[in-house]
Amino acid sequence: MSDYTLRCVLCGEEVPEQYTLACPRGHPSLLRADYAEKQLHLKNAPGIFRFSSWLPIHGTLPIDAGPVCYKSKALARELNLPNLHIGFNGYWPERGGKITTCSFKELEALPTMVRAKENTTKTLVIASAGNTARAFLQVSALTGVPVVVVVPEKAIPRLWTTVPADKACVIAVRGDYTDAIRFSREVCSLPGFIEEGGARNVARRDGMGTVMLDAAVTIGRMPDYYFQAIGSGTGGIAAWEAAVRLRADGRFGTALPSLHLSQNLPFVPMVSAWNDRRRNLIAETDMPDSQTAISRVYSDVLTNREPPYAIPGGVFDAMSATDGRMYAVSNDEACSAGTLFTGLEGIDLDPAAAVCTASLIQACESGNIDTNRTVLLNITGGGYERVREDHTLVPVQPAFCVSAGATAGQVNKELVEIVKIHE
Repeated sequence: MSDYTLRCVLCGEEVPEQYTLACPRGHPSLLRADYAEKQLHLKNAPGIFRFSSWLPIHGTLPIDAGPVCYKSKALARELNLPNLHIGFNGYWPERGGKITTCSFKELEALPTMVRAKENTTKTLVIASAGNTARAFLQVSALTGVPVVVVVPEKAIPRLWTTVPADKACVIAVRGDYTDAIRFSREVCSLPGFIEEGGARNVARRDGMGTVMLDAAVTIGRMPDYYFQAIGSGTGGIAAWEAAVRLRADGRFGTALPSLHLSQNLPFVPMVSAWNDRRRNLIAETDMPDSQTAISRVYSDVLTNREPPYAIPGGVFDAMSATDGRMYAVSNDEACSAGTLFTGLEGIDLDPAAAVCTASLIQACESGNIDTNRTVLLNITGGGYERVREDHTLVPVQPAFCVSAGATAGQVNKELVEIVKIHE
């Protein structure tokens, strides 16, 4: 259990916890959790909940999913990185990986569901490109907590759980991820529903931040470099915030890890803006013909058109504070990197993790990192082939589909009925 307060990044003032997502003063800024325990103390709890002293929750769940970090041998040798550590966040029981949805989004879903249950009676509404949806559906299935999940129609094949998600409602949008986000906000305008919050949710960020915490505990210090592929960039923000707490702890080093974040060509808006050192994204410059670009990427979960890049406490600030770098990775590079990783390390990768691995290869080839220093490669998903050996996967079908740009009024009656059924 943790004792914490919420603070606005911009004004620094304490904010009341009511599943709060924004500064009541109206500041356009992220909130952060300020924990009473300034040193990290591991708890005797399953999975991610051993880090619960630095999670904005008071309770836990009996679920074993959590981050796993190990020192690479084969990939490290291939890339000449003697201090390469892999944060594996998927299903790989031989390595201790017990995330059955095969994505580190489960690290976000677990504390978020606990935080919501502790602070609101409303039904959570989650927008996702696929992986986050699957994570929240799985936690709903295991806990019986109802959720509404909004996804692009093409993400439906990615939605499955290991037990039936009887209290979950899926809405498919005929559009892309950003269209799903916009419709989820429409749903939240109805009584009885509340926005999960995405990057603005401290539970999601601090849940992802446990990847950095686990690595620091395993290695004995913070890494020098942190690699991750990003769609919204929330994982990069989370890694930075966790590192700031570890620095204040005093036992894991004083230098913040440099963030090395990647996106998938041809959709690379944050790479474009960061390389120009601009705080603000410019649609015409950074994502021209976005629909076509999004349709051509290898990993479509990396295609948020409205990322928390410019917001105080967001991606731009995280990159600036850590002297970070960004990488644009082609589909061919990602596919080759995924094949290489699987051949050397022995587990299949989520496409986003393959993009990240390709960025590490780029960094080594371009001399962007000191190859003798400590590297943390965040494998944000993998083990899809392995999980099928141990579990029967249950497909989750949408309750109904809507067009991009639909309004909440068009589904008001149906949603109310579904929530009544699930109560």
